[in-house]
Amino acid sequence: MTITRHNSNQRMSQLVIHGNVAYLAGQVGDNHYDSAGDQTRQVLAKIDALLALAGTDKSKVLSAQIWVDDMRKFDDMNKAWDEWVSPGNAPARACTEARMANPGWFVEIMVTAAID
Repeated sequence: MTITRHNSNQRMSQLVIHGNVAYLAGQVGDNHYDSAGDQTRQVLAKIDALLALAGTDKSKVLSAQIWVDDMRKFDDMNKAWDEWVSPGNAPARACTEARMANPGWFVEIMVTAAID
C-alpha cells in the first residue's frame, strides 16, 4: 500500500493517507484568544477541509483526541463539538487537559477517519 502525505513540511504532515484510513495532525484555531467554542469551530472547519481532501467526511471519523488547556472550557468546547459531530456517527473520543505549545490555543483536536 502507498502512503500519501499532504500539507507537509520537515516536521509533520497535516494529513497522511494509508490504505483506506486518513490520519490528521492535531489542528488548532487560527484566532488566538477567541473563546474555546470559537476555536473549536475553527478547528472543526479545518478538519472538514482535510477530510474532504482525503475523500471522506466527518461521518467517517473513527476516533478523536481532544486537548483543552483548561477543563473549565470543556463545556464550551463540547457545545461546538456537539453541533458538528455527525448524528449517529459519534467517534471513539478522548479529551484531556494539557498545556498548549502556544498560550493562545485553547483546543487541539486530532482525528482518524475511514475512507470509502
